[in-house]
Amino acid sequence: MSHKTPEEGGKEGLFRGVLNPVDRSTEVLFGLIMVMTFTNSINATDAGRADVRSMLIAALGCNLAWGIIDAVMFLMSSLAERKLSERTVQRARTADDAKTARYIIAEALPRIILPALSADDFDRIRMHLASLSADEVRARLGARDIIAALGVFLLVFLCTFPAVTPFIMMADTAIAVRVSNSIACGLLFLTGYSLGRQSGHPFRLGASMVAVGLTLVAIASVLGG
Repeated sequence: MSHKTPEEGGKEGLFRGVLNPVDRSTEVLFGLIMVMTFTNSINATDAGRADVRSMLIAALGCNLAWGIIDAVMFLMSSLAERKLSERTVQRARTADDAKTARYIIAEALPRIILPALSADDFDRIRMHLASLSADEVRARLGARDIIAALGVFLLVFLCTFPAVTPFIMMADTAIAVRVSNSIACGLLFLTGYSLGRQSGHPFRLGASMVAVGLTLVAIASVLGG
């Protein structure tokens, strides 16, 4: 998965915004889809406690493994993005002339803001980049990246527990499946609702998240996931 992490700041902002709303939503969606493929694979009419126990162990183990994998991939993608940024900065710093440096900087910026920038703006950016020390330019992972990777792991792994709790608390497997699905759908809706508050359409995005989640679970189940 592709993630974007805010640049490192002071201690006050260390724990703030380490994962943006889209990252959080996609991790929750991913975790819930994984666990729902297990909870819905169990045969509610014939399953005994041994079958339920095996399903619980498989669901927890799968989300634990994928939480670790996704956290590692997050760190790798973060470092790769910073390596690309470092290369762009180095190209701008060592450009043969101001025109070439402007072109390199323009390539790295969103196209929508380019019309608002003048040649003087690009030159100020170039001068700022040239003034940075080699240590400031060097790509590396920081504390915020580690915290964000931990957040990725926890989001994927902890999503398992609300969905599997009914199987622990209830003896009737058929009822546990229905309650588990209801909890998972509720979490999907809340995830979409939270994300939708950023765009002004919380209920629409909440319902869309439920629809997307259930569709992906159905596809995964059909394909043997």
